[in-house]
Amino acid sequence: MVQVFVDFSGGLEDLFGRQKELQVNIEEMTLRQLVFHLKDRYVQMKPELFVTGDGLRPGIIVLVNDTDWELLGKDSYQVQNQDRISFISTLHGG
Repeated sequence: MVQVFVDFSGGLEDLFGRQKELQVNIEEMTLRQLVFHLKDRYVQMKPELFVTGDGLRPGIIVLVNDTDWELLGKDSYQVQNQDRISFISTLHGG
C-alpha cells in the first residue's frame, strides 16, 4: 500500500468538496492512474474541470514533491510512498 498526500489549489479544491488536501492510500500506480482514481472517487462536482478525454485538463500544473511532473516523466511517473502531489489550476474566468 502506498500513502500519498494530494493538495489542490487555484480553485480545484471546490471540485473536491472544498478540501485543500487529501491523504490517499492506493495500490502502486502511475500519476495518470492516480488522476483517474481521484476523479472517480473524490471529485464531487464538474469532473470535466479536472479531467478531459484521456488525461488531466490543460491548465493544471502538477508538482510531485515540489518538482514539475514534466521533469519526472509526466503521467507515467510511478507514485511513491509519502509523495506530496499538488494540482494547481491556472484557469480563471474573465
